[in-house]
Amino acid sequence: MRTNKDLLIKGIKHFAYTFLLMFTAPTVLWQAFKNQEHSFYIPVLIVGLILAIAAIAMAFYSVHLIMNALFNTPKKKNNG
Repeated sequence: MRTNKDLLIKGIKHFAYTFLLMFTAPTVLWQAFKNQEHSFYIPVLIVGLILAIAAIAMAFYSVHLIMNALFNTPKKKNNG
């Protein structure tokens, strides 16, 4: 059994994006909560929450890609 190197590199690239989101989302949320009296509080809070959800989703997707690369799982074909 061999590792799918292309898929592994793709997973590592996605982990880099995840890493970036994992630091950006809390920073944006912190800025929102620090400036609650500002008129842009709600939009900044929404952006921070979206970034946090994206970081979690991207982490799961990255782990999925790396596991598929390591165990050489074939893609499922849609018959439709």
